[in-house]
Amino acid sequence: MLAWLVVLVGMLLPACAPPSVSPPGAASPTPPPTSPPPAVSPTPLPERPPFSPGELVDYAAQTGDTLPNLAVRFNTTVAEIRDANPIIPQDATTLPPGLPMQIPIYYEPFWGTPFKIIPNSLFVNGPAQSGFDTQAFVASHLGWLNTYEQYAGNKQRSGAEIVDYIATNFSISPRLLLALLEYQLGALSNPVTPPGLDTYPLGYAERDHKGLYMQLVWAANTLNNGYYGWLTGRLDTLEHSDTTIENPDPWQNAASVAMQYYFSLLLPQGAYHNAIGPGGFAQTYRDLFGDPWETPSHIPGSLQQPEMRLPFGDGETWALTGGPHTGWGTGDPWAALDFAPPGVSGCGKSNSWAVAVASSVVTRSGQGIVELDLDGDGDPRTGWVVFFLHIGTPGRAQVGTRLEAGDPIGHPSCEGGTSTGTHIHITRKYNGEWIPSDGVIPFNLEGWVAHNGLVPYSGTMTRFTSIITASQKSSPESHVTAGE
Repeated sequence: MLAWLVVLVGMLLPACAPPSVSPPGAASPTPPPTSPPPAVSPTPLPERPPFSPGELVDYAAQTGDTLPNLAVRFNTTVAEIRDANPIIPQDATTLPPGLPMQIPIYYEPFWGTPFKIIPNSLFVNGPAQSGFDTQAFVASHLGWLNTYEQYAGNKQRSGAEIVDYIATNFSISPRLLLALLEYQLGALSNPVTPPGLDTYPLGYAERDHKGLYMQLVWAANTLNNGYYGWLTGRLDTLEHSDTTIENPDPWQNAASVAMQYYFSLLLPQGAYHNAIGPGGFAQTYRDLFGDPWETPSHIPGSLQQPEMRLPFGDGETWALTGGPHTGWGTGDPWAALDFAPPGVSGCGKSNSWAVAVASSVVTRSGQGIVELDLDGDGDPRTGWVVFFLHIGTPGRAQVGTRLEAGDPIGHPSCEGGTSTGTHIHITRKYNGEWIPSDGVIPFNLEGWVAHNGLVPYSGTMTRFTSIITASQKSSPESHVTAGE
C-alpha cells in the first residue's frame, strides 16, 4: 500500500425511464442540410504493430480507468494485469490518473487512430463547467443560435437554454454540445439559419427526433452510450455504414471514443476520418475554448461511494422493481435502480415517503425530479450527487433545502419521464460522471450491493448471504426492509 501511495504522489418497471430517445443507430442517417466541413488531411499517426500474444506494453492510467475496463480494451484479463503490476492493491477501484503500468496485450485487427480528441473531464458536465455561462457565450457570437428558439421540455427555450437543458439532463458538457453544433451546423459563426432545422439537422433521420432539440437529445444520448460503453467494456467495436468495422485503439480515452462512435453513425468513411482527426471536431473545440488538454482529471484514484441508506423510511418494506438500468435516456450507463412502495397499483397515490440517502442539499427540484448534492456546496457538477426521478409534486423538497439522511424528499409517483407504476428511480454521479450501479464502485445502500442482470432492469442486490431479485411485479423475492 505504501508503494501505491508513492506512485500517487508521483504523478421500474420496464416502462420506467426518463424522457425516451430511440436507440442510437435505429434509423438511417441523412446528410445534414448544410455543407459539410471542409475536407482536411489529419496528421498521420503511427499505427500499432501486431504485438506478440501477452507482450507487455507501456500504459499510463487515464481518468476513470479500472482494471476490468483495461482488461477488455487490451483483450487480456484482470489477473494478468495484476501479475504485471503487483503495486496495485486488491481493493483498487478507479486507478490514479498517470499511474505507469505495463499491460499484457493480445492483438486485435482493425485498430483505429490513436489521436485523442478531447479529455474525459471536458466530456461530462463536471467541475470544469462550473462558472461557464452558456447564454453569455452564445450571445458573444454572431451565429444563428443566438436568435434561435424552440419549444423544448414543456416550455419555449432559446438555443442556449436548450443546450443547458440537455447538458443538465444528460450530464454532458455544454461546451461540447456547442462545439458539435458549430462543427456540424455553424451555429456560432454563421448568422444565416441553415435550412432543415425543423427536420434532421444533425443527420439522424428518425421521426421521433425531428427538430434541433430532439436531434441534440439524440446526440447527447448517443455520446453517452459511446462514453460509458467504452468505460464499462460494452462497446469495443464501431460498425460503419459501409459495414466495415473498427476497434478503437486500446490506449484511447472514453471521450474520444464517444466522438468516434457518434460520427461513425452519421458520416461516410472520408468525412468520418476528417471529423475525428486533428483538423476536425478537435480543431473546432480548440478554436472555441482553447487547449482542452490543460484541464485536470475529474475522477481520482481509489474513488469510494460515501455511506448511503435505502431511499425509504426505517421499518418500511419496498420492492426492487428495477435492477441496474440507464440513468437518463436509453442505453448506457446502467446507473439506476428502481424501488416501489407497497400497496399501490398502477400510478396510484402513495402515502409513503422517499427519503434522502445521506446528508445533502437539494440543488434541483422540478417535475418528478429531486437532486441531492452530498458535499453541500450547492454545485451539482462537483462531488457526489444522488438523482431521484418520479418524485410527486405534493411535498417535494425544494431547491436549497438541507437534509439529513432519512429526511423525506417527496412521495413516489409516475411523474417525470415514462412510468407504468408508482415508484422512484435513483442514480448517482460523481463530478458530473454517472457511476454505474454495478462495477468497482457498486451502488451500496445499507450494505445492499447492486449487481447487473443479463438485461437492463433485471439483476440483484446482495448483503452477505441474502439476495433480493428485481421483479416487475414486486414479488416477495424483491422485497427489502430499510433500517434492519
